[in-house]
Amino acid sequence: MRIGVTGSEGLIGSVLCAALERAGHEARRFDVRNDTRTPHYGDVREPELVAHFVEGCDGVVHLGAVSRVILGEREPERCVATNEVGTRNVLDAAAAASSKPWVIFASSREVYGESQKLPVHEDAALSPVNIYGRTKAAAERATVEARARGINTAVLRFSNVYGATRDHADRVVPAFCRGAALGHPLRVDGSLHTFDFTHLDDTLAGVLKAIEVMASGERNLPPIHLLTGRPTTLGQLAVMAAAAGGWRSEIHEAPSRSFDVGRFVGDPARARELLGWEAKRSLDEGVRTFVRDFAREHNTLEELPG
Repeated sequence: MRIGVTGSEGLIGSVLCAALERAGHEARRFDVRNDTRTPHYGDVREPELVAHFVEGCDGVVHLGAVSRVILGEREPERCVATNEVGTRNVLDAAAAASSKPWVIFASSREVYGESQKLPVHEDAALSPVNIYGRTKAAAERATVEARARGINTAVLRFSNVYGATRDHADRVVPAFCRGAALGHPLRVDGSLHTFDFTHLDDTLAGVLKAIEVMASGERNLPPIHLLTGRPTTLGQLAVMAAAAGGWRSEIHEAPSRSFDVGRFVGDPARARELLGWEAKRSLDEGVRTFVRDFAREHNTLEELPG
């Protein structure tokens, strides 16, 4: 298959492209981080570039986005243009393409906002509390509505994906794990905030399962969580990281940010039922490995326990 991947150089996109190519597929890359002089450059805000990229694809995994809550708060117009308008551009291109590719849209647990009941099921109301979440919810609606135009679409909702040292340095899991690897203090913005953390390897496996299902001709997938269903507070996460780093890092508590969701744990049952997928990596194991990855990069591996 020829599969287009927007956001191909990102955390998930880069490993997805590599996995597709290992499996014998063609991964067509599209990302603003690529050199503008190469065919892999692309911006989802530019309809003509998107149309050229989508034409000839059997399927598209749409990961390209302003991918962080804090960036959405800082640059709301860019967030809307990329996440909402950009998604419509991808869907329009798929509808117009002679190859009629299916489209998998990468969404987020942020679409639920502050849910009162945990774990959250996919059918729970969408009530985002920040700009990023609102753009993802709007893009989800557009993705589902595009089925009326004959496009086969699906929505996957991710939750706190971690596991690669090239990730944004100030995201919570890489920040804690890098800090622990270097013996730096760990700042916890809301120690009781509770989330569902999913390892990159598990997320990749879930996306590949979804691709298999879409390629088989499935046309009516409901939104699906790719997550563990296991709650962890930020305070517990900091302790895991500090322990993995040999307790060389002090843990400092700080107030939470006003635009952050305070708690989320998702129900993973639908992914097991419809995709035959479930998360395998425990957070404790993932954090220990992640701290060692950072330590290896910074030549501090000998300072860690074990």
